Amino acid sequence: MVDVSDKETTDRTAIAAGQIRMSQDAFDLVQSGTAKKGDVMGVARLAGIMAAKKTADLIPLCHPLSLSKVSVELEAAPDLPGVTITATVKTSGQTGVEMEALTAVSVACLTVYDMVKAVDKSMQIENIHLLRKDGGKSGTYEATA
Repeated sequence: MVDVSDKETTDRTAIAAGQIRMSQDAFDLVQSGTAKKGDVMGVARLAGIMAAKKTADLIPLCHPLSLSKVSVELEAAPDLPGVTITATVKTSGQTGVEMEALTAVSVACLTVYDMVKAVDKSMQIENIHLLRKDGGKSGTYEATA
């Protein structure tokens, strides 16, 4: 684990995004809320939040952090068809929260997959990436289009 004891404590934010592409039948189930396993969007949102809080348990050498905010937004994307997922994570600390945001998006995508895989095993999880990070010595990073 990297020694961050000499780093300044600052407010830190990370925003990550990704998507899961699926068949029209699977998309219709997700959007209607009629999947056999229940409310896909609600369960995936909760899974993403829980995952962000457990990132240090999942990623070797990742610092355990006290998070002040985790939000996971899921939006139906008819043009894919599928779901786009965005996670925002905040803390005040000596290291950033990029891994927590990326983990939240990844696990939310995997949860969507798990909940509708009986209808579509060919779903594709795509484009998981960091959109923005603020705070710390390196300052602000914003992904380019």
